[in-house]
Amino acid sequence: MKRAIVLLSGGLDSATTLWIAKKHYKPLCLIFDYGQRHKKEVNHAKKIAAEAKCVYKVMKIGLPGKTDSLTNLSKPLPVNRLTKNMGKSIPATYVPARNIIFLSFAVSYAETVNAEAVFIGANAVDFSGYPDCTPGFFRAFNRAIEKGTKSGVNSKSIIIKTPIINKTKAEIIRIGRKLKVPYELTWSCYRGGVKPCGKCDSCLLRAEGFKKAGMKDPAASRSQRTERG
Repeated sequence: MKRAIVLLSGGLDSATTLWIAKKHYKPLCLIFDYGQRHKKEVNHAKKIAAEAKCVYKVMKIGLPGKTDSLTNLSKPLPVNRLTKNMGKSIPATYVPARNIIFLSFAVSYAETVNAEAVFIGANAVDFSGYPDCTPGFFRAFNRAIEKGTKSGVNSKSIIIKTPIINKTKAEIIRIGRKLKVPYELTWSCYRGGVKPCGKCDSCLLRAEGFKKAGMKDPAASRSQRTERG
């Protein structure tokens, strides 16, 4: 079976993307510990990979700048933003060149194990406004792979696949429900506390997505049960 590298963050987008990839590929999951304040997502990603019966690697990397509110705890997270205004500007949670870095690791891994594709759960519809989550960025990155890798110059280029990039959050959740994605294992909150904060961009987009999909968030229900003891 063809191999693919799947970037797995532990959130619902990447989990859904993993289950999509499983339909046609043998996925190898790549998880990043990059000093994010919501580091608990790494453990959630491990659980998701195990549930999917997929091999995973955790890459611990240090980013130099820490100018963003995800890797610098002294910088406040944006909270209570209207979802309709998200995507119109680049928020403080933007980690400089994060997807360029992650994808570069993933493409290197793919060449090493002869994988044909790299899957990433990027979304450019219901999103915070990151420039490295847009279709134009991924088109450019695919061209870079063609020109800058051995597989590319030998006409066997690794392809970056973004199966949910033009889907709304509700559409993504409906796809995941059909594929039986274990959303109860996912973590989206940027704050990384005991339970989701419900105020950061990621929490707000997730909540709106489940509401529009006509579903209860199983992770939120589990958090409430845990809190009650």
